[in-house]
Amino acid sequence: MSEPHKEVSDLEKKSATAARLFDIRRIIGGLFVVYGVIVTIAGINPSDADLKKAEGVHINLWTGLAMLALGLFFLVWLKLRPAQPPADVPDPTDAPGS
Repeated sequence: MSEPHKEVSDLEKKSATAARLFDIRRIIGGLFVVYGVIVTIAGINPSDADLKKAEGVHINLWTGLAMLALGLFFLVWLKLRPAQPPADVPDPTDAPGS
C-alpha cells in the first residue's frame, strides 16, 4: 500500500469515528438523561407548596421520567442504528469521458 493511500485511509477512519462521536442523537439523548435524572430527583419529595402550585400533580416526577424515557430512546436508537460513514464521492477528474 502506498504512503498517500495509507494516509487517506487513516483520515477516512478518523472521519467516520468523528461522525459517530458527534452524532446528534448522542448529544440529545445524553442531555435528556442528565436533565431527566435531575428533575426526577427534584420530583421525588416535592414540598406542599409545589404540590399546591401544580394542583396536586407530581409534575416534576412525571416530567423527569418522561425526559429519562426520551433520552434512553435516543441512546438506544443510536446503539441499534449507528451512524454510517459517508459514501465515497467519486473524483470528477476520473470520469470516463475525460
